[in-house]
Amino acid sequence: MAEILFYHLTESTLDEALPGLVERSLGRGWRVTIQGVNQERLETIDNLLWTCSDVSFLAHGFETDELAAEQPILLTLSEGNQNNSTVRFLVEGAELNDVSGYERLVVMFDGHNQEQLEKARQQWKIFKTGDNQLTYWQQNADKRWERKA
Repeated sequence: MAEILFYHLTESTLDEALPGLVERSLGRGWRVTIQGVNQERLETIDNLLWTCSDVSFLAHGFETDELAAEQPILLTLSEGNQNNSTVRFLVEGAELNDVSGYERLVVMFDGHNQEQLEKARQQWKIFKTGDNQLTYWQQNADKRWERKA
């Protein structure tokens, strides 16, 4: 059974919210996979993870890298789990058919993007039919996450 968290971005962008959530996952000793929907956005996330802080960076690689299996954070367009991650982030409408093997799945979507909203609703319905624990989080005006369901 996977814990599936839906993060509804309303006050910040994915680029603002993602690094902190990924960093917390690493702090728990988890390996991370970030699955996107196109290479251009993954390259933006790649740059973001290297530059998200003035004092540190989040070490990572792409699924096509020679040492992909050794990366603490892996950026991918596919459903594979090359680095044996325990938490997977689905961003901007990325889809995953098999959640087995993950402790946590995080679905992040932009509340101002109708396509991403619809995709998240579809994913909620699909994941709800399985033996998974779903929670829904939305940002408040202070950019803090509030559990709504």
